[in-house]
Amino acid sequence: MWVRRAAIRPVAPYALLPLRALAEVENQLGEDDEQARERLDEAFTRFEETQPALAERISNILNGPLDETALALGYFLTLAIWLGFDAAFGAEMAEVTETALTGVEESLQLDEQIRLSDPAEAVDSDDVVAMEQPDILAFVHEHLDAALEANAGEVDVGDVHSIYRVVLVEVLALSYAVKAPSNWAMPTVEFTA
Repeated sequence: MWVRRAAIRPVAPYALLPLRALAEVENQLGEDDEQARERLDEAFTRFEETQPALAERISNILNGPLDETALALGYFLTLAIWLGFDAAFGAEMAEVTETALTGVEESLQLDEQIRLSDPAEAVDSDDVVAMEQPDILAFVHEHLDAALEANAGEVDVGDVHSIYRVVLVEVLALSYAVKAPSNWAMPTVEFTA
């Protein structure tokens, strides 16, 4: 067991999104025909209907002044992550409320402040998120690295960072929105002397 100092709440084991769910979504999004575009439009509409607070927060970032690479990454990653959660958990997903979303943003910000205040801290906040949802962050880093490598010198790193931050918030918010299975028993910790 690893003990860490963090302001980011742990993700329950039942809410871990498997890499296969993201790979399936990536394959669907990679298709380039009229039916694929229609499915993409339907997915955006469903996202806005089922997660209105999260969709609005993401839209606010995507509608800001971003370079093309950051904008494309933002649309792809935020939709792929939501589709992955939707495919894996469907009806087991609760709506992310504005309050829950603000709580996630504040905990991420507090975690970053904790890490900045301790020069010996070797773990960044995104590393903590990666420990909680390793497959999602591996997927995100793969696409970020590919986009940055393909567009080296042309991409606004600040814009990409804005997208990365909203993706981290989305990952945590959706992770916390997964409802516990009916047979889930909260693990107990026993201390013995």
